[in-house]
Amino acid sequence: MPVSRASGVDRRLFLTSLLGVTAAAAGLSGCAESSAAAGSEGASTAPLADKVPAGTSLKIASYQNVQQLQFKLAKLPEPPFKVSGWLNIGAGPDVINAFRAKSLDVANNAGIPPIQAHYQGFDAKIVAINITRRPNYLFATKPGSDIRSIADFKGRKLAFSQGQAQGVVLLRALKKAGLEYDDVDLVPLTSNQFLTALQSGQVDIAPLGNTQAPAYLAQYESKGARTITTDVVDLLNLLWAPVSVLNDRAKAAAVAAYVPRWAQGQVWQYEHPDVWNEEFYVKTQNLTLPQARSITALANKPLFPPSWTEAIAWEQETADLLAEGGFVKSFDVGTLFDHRFEGIAAASVPAEYRK
Repeated sequence: MPVSRASGVDRRLFLTSLLGVTAAAAGLSGCAESSAAAGSEGASTAPLADKVPAGTSLKIASYQNVQQLQFKLAKLPEPPFKVSGWLNIGAGPDVINAFRAKSLDVANNAGIPPIQAHYQGFDAKIVAINITRRPNYLFATKPGSDIRSIADFKGRKLAFSQGQAQGVVLLRALKKAGLEYDDVDLVPLTSNQFLTALQSGQVDIAPLGNTQAPAYLAQYESKGARTITTDVVDLLNLLWAPVSVLNDRAKAAAVAAYVPRWAQGQVWQYEHPDVWNEEFYVKTQNLTLPQARSITALANKPLFPPSWTEAIAWEQETADLLAEGGFVKSFDVGTLFDHRFEGIAAASVPAEYRK
């Protein structure tokens, strides 16, 4: 894939092509702005039902089957609704596509996908928040690279996914280092392409999750690859759902019943690192136990805020950062939050996990 420098008006076209898997594929380019503005008006404000009606079902995203494994190991009670499908979907663009196709009802992502969905004209709402205080991502170099700091990113090719957390982490790191977007070459990729791009030398740098780095270094550190850590965090780990789902009284009640299980599963995982290392990282991800322990050592303590004030402020900063670069149009991110669900996650966990 050729590398393009994104600047000015070209940046928006450049990133629209990246998101061809989402907005462009759906034929939404050119109308996203008006659709997004209109869509949020249809969100329900009706009180959530006290009970989930019989026969209600949800299709839930569970990337790498994490949710099912958490619930099984934690021995959480069966939900008062049927899970009609667990979808192995994690990347924001893939989630948005699944939402559009009505093949997914609720998903777990970072803060950027809801912003991207809004920009594309698809209306969805955030229903739960987990605050992350420690970095979940670091920057990996291609083999044989001489890059050793963020300042060395100038003039280099950087893997960039606008619609995913990795993209915002990169933009925040550049801003903190005093680098402008035009100081670097942003290469449009999705996160599942980052490792291949690094290995082939297509890019100089790619943001990798803490869970990916050990395996990458095990293979390429001897060939001159390295990682660069920063204190840049992606604050939000969230649940979100399409407005069409949340406007359905039965499904909204089911989502509200799912939120506590989502929160409790994360608490259980955090409190049982040894079991999780063996059952998830070793048995399903084929990592060694030392590699698994190195990942767990970086794990964030789950924090579920009773109030979403900080989360909204962070989401607004993120949207503004994207707008500054011409990647999206500026808007009030408060429209992305369904406050009927505020506090549900916090009420379901011990006090030490409430922010």
